[in-house]
Amino acid sequence: MRHRMSGRKLNRTSSHRKAMFSNMLVALLTHEQITTTLPKAKELRKLADKMVTLGKRGTLHARRQAASTLQDKDAVSKLFDSLAERYKEREGGYTRVLKAGNRYGDNAPMAVIELVDRDPDAKGAADKERVEAEEAEMEVAEA
Repeated sequence: MRHRMSGRKLNRTSSHRKAMFSNMLVALLTHEQITTTLPKAKELRKLADKMVTLGKRGTLHARRQAASTLQDKDAVSKLFDSLAERYKEREGGYTRVLKAGNRYGDNAPMAVIELVDRDPDAKGAADKERVEAEEAEMEVAEA
């Protein structure tokens, strides 16, 4: 029986699961919307809400706890600067999980997990900057 057992194992070892959710959290905080399978999205929702709560707390201890989980300085700074300000009046419920049909290859249920009141320009912003920089570099090389 699974009395008082929380969290899905997702057919992974604990270290693999921890690393996977850390990477997914960084992607979610950076792009503010990601697509994944439904069970992963439902588990990620718990962790993401805890991270935003740490960001709202704003103490040095909370920053170190978030940095320990996320392992990404840019994501931690975004969490404590812009996202904490955005959600300072909201008491929980920082993420939304939307079902997105089934995956073509294996018919797995897919979902989109996003931050509530997200910035639509955040998704792919790093890639846009990289492409613009490469185009500018090519123009300089041609001239």
